[in-house]
Amino acid sequence: MSAPVHRYEDAVARYFEAWNAESPAARAKAVAAAWPEGGGYTDPLADVGGHEEIAGLIAAAREQFPGFAFRLAGAVDGHHDTARFSWELVSEADGTAPVAGSDVITLDAQGRIRAVLGFLDRVPAGA
Repeated sequence: MSAPVHRYEDAVARYFEAWNAESPAARAKAVAAAWPEGGGYTDPLADVGGHEEIAGLIAAAREQFPGFAFRLAGAVDGHHDTARFSWELVSEADGTAPVAGSDVITLDAQGRIRAVLGFLDRVPAGA
């Protein structure tokens, strides 16, 4: 039995809400909405688990790229408890996107993200 498409889109929307949250309080709330406490995030530069570590990783990325926002690039594709999507890190000043990637997420029964496997497709030199 296939899950409704909006389940994947809703999970990805919560994911971007967490990555784009500006204040620590908003970030903590968004991370808790997107991931269960035991959830994790892994990409070539990080392997973290739990709300505090995920929020810390997001805070570090936002500090490295002030004035940028994470945006969905294309459609969300999913089946069973797994979805994939591409994203870009876009400058709010000029619209450039120096960083881009693709993520695969695994969802729990409540539609929250158990795990993220992230891939960096475009990274600026020296980042």
